[in-house]
Amino acid sequence: MMPPRTHVSAPAGEPDPSRRNNLSLLTSLVHHQRIVSRAQLTRQTGLNRSTVGTLIGQLISLGLVFETAPAGEGQVGRPSPEVHPSPSVAALAVNPEVDAVTIGLVSLGGKVQKKIRFETERIPTAREAVNIASAVIAGMRTELDASYRITGIGMAVPGLVNRDDGVVRHAPHLGWRNEPVARMLAEATGYPCQAANDASLGAEAELIFGAGAGRANLIYLNGGASGIGGGIIADGQLLRGASGYAGELGHTFVRTGGTTCHCGATGCLETEVSQSRLLELAGLSSGDTADLERALGNSSSPEVEAEVARQLEYLGLALRNAVNIFNPDAIVLDGFLGTLHALSPASLGGILLSQAMDGPAAQANIYRAALGSDLMMIGAAELAFTPFLADPAGLGAVPAPASQTG
Repeated sequence: MMPPRTHVSAPAGEPDPSRRNNLSLLTSLVHHQRIVSRAQLTRQTGLNRSTVGTLIGQLISLGLVFETAPAGEGQVGRPSPEVHPSPSVAALAVNPEVDAVTIGLVSLGGKVQKKIRFETERIPTAREAVNIASAVIAGMRTELDASYRITGIGMAVPGLVNRDDGVVRHAPHLGWRNEPVARMLAEATGYPCQAANDASLGAEAELIFGAGAGRANLIYLNGGASGIGGGIIADGQLLRGASGYAGELGHTFVRTGGTTCHCGATGCLETEVSQSRLLELAGLSSGDTADLERALGNSSSPEVEAEVARQLEYLGLALRNAVNIFNPDAIVLDGFLGTLHALSPASLGGILLSQAMDGPAAQANIYRAALGSDLMMIGAAELAFTPFLADPAGLGAVPAPASQTG
């Protein structure tokens, strides 16, 4: 059982930068692994046992982690306590879409504590999305102030987002251009806020907590109401590009003479592989991935079968190009793309083996995203956890934002 949450502030002015770095390393390991023993931390960090014990003690005093007796029986020698992330340390997550704005509360360890989906009658403007998110957060404020220490807000936006300043340069499906959404939401709530591309954040979340865990090179593709987004992990790091725009695999060219995309080009992947077409054939006006998969899987319509095969062919073409360029050991498919793969599990692998280069094709294993509907919340929260993980002792010194009114 977890001990009571403490409110001990960090020591003023950490005198030893190496200690701060070691605290950051340990906190990150506990956060990413969720449960890890002192012995494992000693092995993974290369620090000696007494140093790890001292650092864990400081993290406990700060209320950032807690320890329990090791699980299981029959252990030889002195048992090593297990270290857990404190659920009282949390981040807020916001994901605007064409039909809703979703707001989540995610605690350390990537655990979604709460998720609220606010559906909209039309595509929200940037200001409307910020107003919706800030109103929902204001409604949660009593609970947040009483039970959590919030590291900040992360926004996952389907579009080109500059991570450095949180400005959405272009979100074509939302119709946003040059919108400083991170600054807008920070001013509306009093919490620090950062924003980034939704698919890039999804790739990082799957790398840390999901199907990509333990893999250094992966391609992540997400398909939803706002089209198709992607993220590339190379040697364990997100491939960002000059301004953080790398990974827009939804705009890979797949068809000569295709329809015009929102981006202005023709023949993009997301114009040929479309959730809306599948929903229409399934007789659904909207619905989550499970509803779509069930409807398509139960259909005996030749038209449905043909459309699924057609979309898989174009998806396979895009993946062939990506596999040849990036040589991943994993391809993670999310949203309705995961549904397409589940409906015909052998199709994409067959396309890669027959059309991609032999070496890269043989190495690329295809997986369905593991985090499900929580993925964007976890990915966005990770963006807000990043500054905290760099200096965990500083969290206690940061004053809580003033309460909202109205």
